[in-house]
Amino acid sequence: MKELFVPFGQVTSATVQMDSFTDQSRCFGYVEMPDEEQAKKAIAALNMSDVNGSVIKVEESEVKEIKKGSYKVGNMDVNPYRFKKN
Repeated sequence: MKELFVPFGQVTSATVQMDSFTDQSRCFGYVEMPDEEQAKKAIAALNMSDVNGSVIKVEESEVKEIKKGSYKVGNMDVNPYRFKKN
């Protein structure tokens, strides 16, 4: 995947997401580029392009919101020594 983006600028990282049970590709991945302008050019050029007989969709990822849960599960009390907070 990195080879697709290198012609448009420097690539910091490129990863393909793998299924933990089957150890096969989940058919998506993430590419990080330090220059936003180069990243936008890569997105515009590669979106809906044909790669090895498959049409790929390239778009900017959204920032993932980190949610924190609580210790309380259901309506019963939870032993605070049983769970560790990260």
